This record gives sequence, C-alpha cells and structure tokens, in this order.
Amino acid sequence: MREARDRPDVEFFAAVGAIEQLHRNRLERVLPQGVSAAGFAVLNRLARRGADSPASLATGFQLSKGAITNTLQRLEAGGWISLAGDPSDGRRKVVSLTAEGLAAHAAAVAALRPLADDLRAAFPADAFAEALPFLTTLRAWLQRKP
Repeated sequence: MREARDRPDVEFFAAVGAIEQLHRNRLERVLPQGVSAAGFAVLNRLARRGADSPASLATGFQLSKGAITNTLQRLEAGGWISLAGDPSDGRRKVVSLTAEGLAAHAAAVAALRPLADDLRAAFPADAFAEALPFLTTLRAWLQRKP
C-alpha cells in the first residue's frame, strides 16, 4: 500500500486542511469577543454585499441549512444581525447587519489588519496569484454534482 507521502493528492488535501485550521485559529484569537471565524465570514459578506437570505448564505459558504442556521442564531443572539420575514415572499427570511454588527465587523477588520499585513509581507502577491488557477479549477470540480 502506498504511503500518504507518496500520494500528492492526499498530501495536498492534508496541507490545505492544516492551513485552513491554522488560519482559523489565528483569526479567532484576534476577533472581538464572541465573533467566530464563521460569524466573521457572515458579517463580512453582509457588510460587503448587503442583506441576504439564509439559503443564499448557505450556498455561498458551502454549508448545510443547519450549519448556517446555527451561525445566524449566534449572530442574532449577539445583536449583530437581524432576521426578518421577506416582504416579497413570506416563506423567506432576510438577514441584515445591525448597527452593532457593523461596529463588530469594523472592529474585526481592524483586529485582522496586522495578520493580513504580516502575511502580505511574508509572501509576494504573485505566489497567491499563481496558486489561484489550480485552486479555482479544483473547487469547481469538487462543486460538481456527483
């Protein structure tokens, strides 16, 4: 049987998983109290794009409805988002940032700036740009329905 180190695909996904976990740990150490990496991702998307639906957020983050519901409930309990009925379709919900959510997002961005600056100083932009085509293609392949 081949060892994992003899399988570049296995090593690749192990490395990606470790990188994601290390990145998440660094993020969560500097995020404001009560804001998780998942919560920040939602706040960031709402701050950039405006109100959205839970279903659209779940699809955008590749999460199940249950997982996005859990994240949204935590954010709502923290006062960072509001969930309201969609006036155009009573079956849907609309997720919006509150003033507190906008302030939490701004605080999170400010807290993350030194991490981003360190990363950009350690690696040239070209290194990230060169990796993107393969990662984009791999993501598209993984998103295909089986």
